[in-house]
Amino acid sequence: MPADPPVGEHRPPFPPSSRMLVTALAITQTIGYGTLYYAFAVILVPIAADLHTSATAVTGAFTASVLASAVLAVPIGRRLDRHGGRALMTCGSLLGTVLLVLWSHVEQVWQLYAVQLGIGVASAASLYEAAFAVIIAWHQPRQRSSALLALTVVAGFASTIFLPLTGWLTDQHGWRTALLVLAGIHAVTGPLHATVVRRPPSAGPHTVTRHRDAGTRAVRAALADRGFWLLTAGFTAHTTATSAYTLLLVAALTTWGHPPAFAATIAGLLGLLSVAGRLITTGLQRRYRTTTITAGVFALQAAAALLLPAVGATTGGAVLAVVGFGLGFGVATIAKPVILAERYDTRRYATLAGILVAPMALAKAGAPLAAAALHAATSSYTPVLAIVAACCAVAAIAIAVCSRPTAQP
Repeated sequence: MPADPPVGEHRPPFPPSSRMLVTALAITQTIGYGTLYYAFAVILVPIAADLHTSATAVTGAFTASVLASAVLAVPIGRRLDRHGGRALMTCGSLLGTVLLVLWSHVEQVWQLYAVQLGIGVASAASLYEAAFAVIIAWHQPRQRSSALLALTVVAGFASTIFLPLTGWLTDQHGWRTALLVLAGIHAVTGPLHATVVRRPPSAGPHTVTRHRDAGTRAVRAALADRGFWLLTAGFTAHTTATSAYTLLLVAALTTWGHPPAFAATIAGLLGLLSVAGRLITTGLQRRYRTTTITAGVFALQAAAALLLPAVGATTGGAVLAVVGFGLGFGVATIAKPVILAERYDTRRYATLAGILVAPMALAKAGAPLAAAALHAATSSYTPVLAIVAACCAVAAIAIAVCSRPTAQP
């Protein structure tokens, strides 16, 4: 691989094929996250009422979906490394469309769980981790950050677009019809993946075969590297923090006396702030190491989480603390693939990413439940936010102490 560009050097433009790939993936990721992930929060209560069950039971189905993705992270990563993303992402997208239709017809809680387990499979095959593997394989080091930024900035608006859209559809037509409309929108992702996703020009079948043994050795070398496990610990701790924070923010603000509309608006800023954080991070990468930037942002989040209980009862204090935390909300999404590609052999990027992502997915599933239990035990959000701050601090330290080996050819 070519060396990273010197500080301040102009990054070369994407070739037309790359621009088409990034554009298509930005569209599919926005739609995929909007329909398969964010829509659940909007229709949770109507589903619980219609199925005559509790919101907790329905939420458990979402947790099952996240756990299914965690279990499949490593095998899907291996398949991506060996066969590329076209067939996998296309099948995952088609499966997601079918499951959205089936979701609209569920009549029993067990059917909801079955559908959500399937959505976990579809998500693992077609969303960010698969898209990142394709982006990494297609781009040279000096282009990767910009390509990942373009993808994640657009997809960062998935919640901004699909939360209100799903809410409007549900209010006007009911949750079942809303899901059918979302399935129709999601149906475009399969053809886009089938048409645009290809192996990079340098990765023909003979090249893949020749590099298979070398790639296996590269995985073993990465797993023997202390830095890989520090990265895993750091990003898992950060996922724990952000998942718990997302769950409790609105409830905490309303408990401290803010109107529900204000609390919801402030929480809605997290999506926009995540985009701003990604833009800032990518801009700083021209001057500083990605690990340094990421550690600094995580440290800022630790301070903001500690600040929130102290100043969150005031409007200005709540906004300040949430903005401080929100700027780092999406940084891990863009930093993780960049750091992995900088440190390790990209011929096995997806396999290594799968190993790293598996505990992150488990943390994403378990952290909200743990946060709710801690709040129930203490009747206060301060201990929960203290744990959130501690997780961010652990993440900052773990990322900061990682050295940056030269990328493998």
